[in-house]
Amino acid sequence: MKLRKQLLASLLCLSLVGAVGCTQKDSSDSSNSNKQEQKAADEVAGVSLKNPIKVDKEAKTVTILSRVNGKYFTEPTRHASVFKEGSNGEKSIFTAYADHVAFHKGLVEIGAKAGENMTPDNATKTKVEGSTIKAEVTWDGADKAYDINEVVKDSNNTKIDFKFGGNLERAKEKNTGCLTCLDSCPVGIISNAAYTYGSVENTKEVGFTGNDKILPEDGTYVAVVYTLQD
Repeated sequence: MKLRKQLLASLLCLSLVGAVGCTQKDSSDSSNSNKQEQKAADEVAGVSLKNPIKVDKEAKTVTILSRVNGKYFTEPTRHASVFKEGSNGEKSIFTAYADHVAFHKGLVEIGAKAGENMTPDNATKTKVEGSTIKAEVTWDGADKAYDINEVVKDSNNTKIDFKFGGNLERAKEKNTGCLTCLDSCPVGIISNAAYTYGSVENTKEVGFTGNDKILPEDGTYVAVVYTLQD
């Protein structure tokens, strides 16, 4: 009888230990799940709301957290990416969470050379110069990092050719927040050497829209990765 009681006590103890173990595991799994959900909400390719810009000198990349602006799936714009608190903050296909000053600094840190050839006086006759910058866009669930020419449509099917124009002092003065413009620009940090200033809004030579067949829905966080090509 005594042996039977001891056996029952041992089984009860093992049962309790197992239950505690399961509870701890369930709690751990729940905690890990919550962490994953938090990461998915605002972190993409190493950038997040807390750290919206990442500079990798070895890879020669500057990565910026941004958000898709679905308005420009159908309306044309000359702005690829603008800082959300700039005066043009709602006028771009990608709304950036890092500002123009940080972006300029990051490009200099990876070795990009500014062309500094654009002025308000020559803008309509001159195309931006400077180091060539490749731009790619990715997001959680994306099949790959998409080249800017895959996610931004040029109505003439001309390839976007981003150059590091520079323009830091003018960018700070105007505070438009423009990181990347889709025609040559005396204010944007980088812009598209394929067209002169005014080609979208003035002469209407070209229109640019986001490619809704590839890009995720309006409001989705994306990472725009800029890579020095020179």
